[in-house]
Amino acid sequence: MSEDFERNNERIRRAVELQGFTRHLGAKLDDLQSGVCVLSVESKPELLQQHGFFHGGVTAYLVDNATTIAAGTMCKEGRNPLTAGFSLNFMSPAIGEKLICRAKVLKPGNALSVVSADVFIVKDGKEKQTATALATIAIVDTMALKK
Repeated sequence: MSEDFERNNERIRRAVELQGFTRHLGAKLDDLQSGVCVLSVESKPELLQQHGFFHGGVTAYLVDNATTIAAGTMCKEGRNPLTAGFSLNFMSPAIGEKLICRAKVLKPGNALSVVSADVFIVKDGKEKQTATALATIAIVDTMALKK
């Protein structure tokens, strides 16, 4: 792996650790590779809706962050990813012990990247897909973010 890739991934890991909402949910960055991000969250009562499965907002959070992080692994220095939008389709209730989102860059770009995400629930050691998403990630100048 290149030194630039390692430096970029270290920067991403630090940024994820600084996100208050990520810490609040207890989300974990499980895997980070070029164009790939895996985020997960363990079940706890505060993350469940009234029927006992993960709230859709938790799934949306995982998709939002995992797709942005995956795009960020491919950003040049001085550029950062921001979610421009995503389409999320729920396939089944997320009933289980852990929710996992696997995001993968489909089309990297200098201005926009397209990233897919699949979300799985882990129940009794088995995975079942609960949602799928497609995201558009804007790639912006770091200095513009500070204005």
